[in-house]
Amino acid sequence: MNPSMHIGVAAAAAAISVGLIGYGAVMAVGRNPGASAKILVQSILAIAFAEAIVFYVIFLK
Repeated sequence: MNPSMHIGVAAAAAAISVGLIGYGAVMAVGRNPGASAKILVQSILAIAFAEAIVFYVIFLK
């Protein structure tokens, strides 16, 4: 695989994981609206870690 394919695969994986995290957060808030602040914080952290994978691939290729 050439380096640009690694970046594309990492970006696709990050996009899928952000979508799944968002879906899970929406479902969790739907079940327990009182915990929306805690769910929001945890989902933002999880999204940041998922997006960081792309930057690791870009800078460490």
